[in-house]
Amino acid sequence: MARVYVREGTGAIHVNGKELDAYFSLSEHVAQVRQPLGVVSGGEKFDVLINVYGGGVNGQAGACRHGLARALCQVDLENQASLRKNGFLTRDSRMVERKKYGRAGARRRFQFSKR
Repeated sequence: MARVYVREGTGAIHVNGKELDAYFSLSEHVAQVRQPLGVVSGGEKFDVLINVYGGGVNGQAGACRHGLARALCQVDLENQASLRKNGFLTRDSRMVERKKYGRAGARRRFQFSKR
């Protein structure tokens, strides 16, 4: 889950108190987070502060991208068409299935014993 705050500035992006390049070690993740700013005209004039937790590094990068796209829509509604066309506003709704009673996990059964 990511909370994104956008304000006027110089284009700096901070994730959990660190620079974007320091938080995400892979350049693919850094590029993924910056994608919505590239689509929006004048995107480099914003400072972005992101608080993210849960999931893995790849999921956190996707959550940052999605949150940043939604924040840019709130800044200017004209951004929504281009962001939606590029697929940045579509949420991946997959979640871990809950464990059911009488099962070892969500679907796995306990080991069968014939005797």
